[in-house]
Amino acid sequence: MSATVAYDVTRLVTRGLNAAPNGIDRVDFALARRLLGAAPAEALLCTLRGPRRAPGDLALRSIDEIETFWRETGSSKDDAAYARVVAALTNAAAPERIVRSLRGDIVRQNLRAAGRWALRGGLPASSLPPGAVYVNATGFLVDKPWFVRFLEQRADVKPVFFVHDLLPLEAPEYFRPVECANHARRIANICRLAAGVVVASHVVERSLQRFAARNGGREFPVCVARLPVARVFETPAIADPALVDRAYFVMCGTIEPRKNHATILNVWRDLAERGEAPQLVVVGKRGWLNDATQAMMSRCPALRGKVIETGGLSTPGLRRLLAGARALLMPSHAEGFGLPVAEAMTARVPVIASDIPVFREVGRDAIDLVDPIDGPGWRQAILDHAAPQSPRRQAILDRLAALGPDPAASFFEDVERFVASL
Repeated sequence: MSATVAYDVTRLVTRGLNAAPNGIDRVDFALARRLLGAAPAEALLCTLRGPRRAPGDLALRSIDEIETFWRETGSSKDDAAYARVVAALTNAAAPERIVRSLRGDIVRQNLRAAGRWALRGGLPASSLPPGAVYVNATGFLVDKPWFVRFLEQRADVKPVFFVHDLLPLEAPEYFRPVECANHARRIANICRLAAGVVVASHVVERSLQRFAARNGGREFPVCVARLPVARVFETPAIADPALVDRAYFVMCGTIEPRKNHATILNVWRDLAERGEAPQLVVVGKRGWLNDATQAMMSRCPALRGKVIETGGLSTPGLRRLLAGARALLMPSHAEGFGLPVAEAMTARVPVIASDIPVFREVGRDAIDLVDPIDGPGWRQAILDHAAPQSPRRQAILDRLAALGPDPAASFFEDVERFVASL
């Protein structure tokens, strides 16, 4: 690329106090590493003095520090949260909620680093080189008029945004009202300012085009690039010997209403009362509007010893946990992509997911689809996959084995070509 790429690291450098990355974090970090590692490139971040430019190599060092803190490049053997999950699966007396403790020295280190970024000087974003391409992979702060002002003042700078979904606008009942309002402004600014937009699915592409048509009809190019998964999911993994004879399932994602934990927990309670329940590991941090879900996991007697909640699990730990699982469960009411589905498919682990358009697209006919509100359907699917020598599970494994090349293999090249074409 001949034009300077200014990659926005504002959200990225704030993530060092989170115990583990979410899906947007993974995309942000992967794109930052790729684009900041190419020349000419530099970082852009919002400081207390407003949007400023910063050297790309400095931002890359911060990425390395945060990923080391998350243990992204380590082993499941180094993951205390993973070890506690294994203990909980094999010992009824083990804790049913596992939260990763944050070391005080690392917290202080990350706070100092965040402070240095917040107070950073350097040149203002308005001084970007002529014809620069500004890339924002998260939409962070794009809803703020004072933040996007530097883009409004520089018509030669080409903004490229990654739009992960429009769900707060399409399904506002699953979000806090303030997020719905912020997302409406965010998407409106993107449609008004973008030289190009990247999305992960055709489902989101169609949603974005509908929004743009309703709000002025401005046209801009869109690149559909299926999200890549971490390389650890591409490598074969042996199930933990302690879990070989145990039937358990994994559900992965922030605990929030859209993810539909309620349906799965009610199914599990029913199975437990019938004496048929396998074990379930709920992986993800607690989000919003989830009081009933939390109460059920912590207070329902039938779920004790059957449902284990864990936050802060490393990616290698999740990969090892999936290796022995009967299936990954993704009962979401709505998604923009569903990265855990792609991760499990890459690892050749069966997926039982909601029969919604985006999972039909991402699943490539190699996952088991159930209506998100069909409780009996989910119960039967779980029982079928839990059964030894399950024909239903084997059929999914056969489809996974027959999958052709992963469309995500060209993700970075597709994005780079798209940015260069602008």
